[in-house]
Amino acid sequence: MYNPQLETFIRVVDAGSFNKAAEAAYITPTAVITQINRLEAELGVQLFERTHRGLTLTKAGTSLYKDAKYIIGYCRDSVTRAKNAMQEDTSVIRIGTSPMTPAQILVGLWPRIHTLCPEIKFQLIPFENTPENAREILANLGRNIDVVAGSFDETMLNLRQCAGFEISREPLGCAVSIHHRLADKNQLAVEDLYGENLMMMHRGWSLYVDRLRDDIWQNHSQINIVDFDFYDVGVFNRCENTNDILIAVEAWTGVHPLLKVIPVEWDHTIPYGLLHSKTPSDTVKRFLSAVHNVINV
Repeated sequence: MYNPQLETFIRVVDAGSFNKAAEAAYITPTAVITQINRLEAELGVQLFERTHRGLTLTKAGTSLYKDAKYIIGYCRDSVTRAKNAMQEDTSVIRIGTSPMTPAQILVGLWPRIHTLCPEIKFQLIPFENTPENAREILANLGRNIDVVAGSFDETMLNLRQCAGFEISREPLGCAVSIHHRLADKNQLAVEDLYGENLMMMHRGWSLYVDRLRDDIWQNHSQINIVDFDFYDVGVFNRCENTNDILIAVEAWTGVHPLLKVIPVEWDHTIPYGLLHSKTPSDTVKRFLSAVHNVINV
């Protein structure tokens, strides 16, 4: 639906070099350069200044980059809407999934949900868990994705402009490398964390995590808190590679095969459930009502 060279152009800009863009696309740098050269020739504009220090966008390149991202995003949305139109006679709940937002929370509930709403079907929509995608998807729930499973609180919901349906309160535990000295334990005492680096999302992300942070600062100063900005697979890789400990919930057990999530002897929990639009469709309302009935039986 659009010139595929535009996608290569965006990939080069985001990566910062032809070589890195080639690695991301699993093609050769020569193929990437050829596509960019053809795009520049077809458009009759120079998109990059190429020097020994790297690539710099020209004014024309900057303008095209902004428009191309919109064009590609709109085309993808158009395809999604077309596919959804084919299913207009069927009630479909589109569930966003990523390593950090697995749909397993609904697997155990689904047979009973289906009994209450046999007309509703699931459609899994995979997405890459990046800060940009998190902002875009959660702020536009109901457009291409209806619900996403995850932890939340009012601070996060207000920030992401969405609503949350709580299914459970999940204990905040710790993820450790399977080679860590604590990996053999099935439960941790707070004192087990003394002398360790404990990775936590920065203050302001979650009231519940901030309460845990304050408890540690006030009562367990022997634990060294290390801030990070966003939960993604890279953070789990960092936990495994550095042997630091990461605050996590049980739902993330399968995110990294070399990490183990262990409960801790404290009373800190976080709401876990389904994120949805503040103005859900009738289908989503029926679905959430069924979930409510199932978990309150």
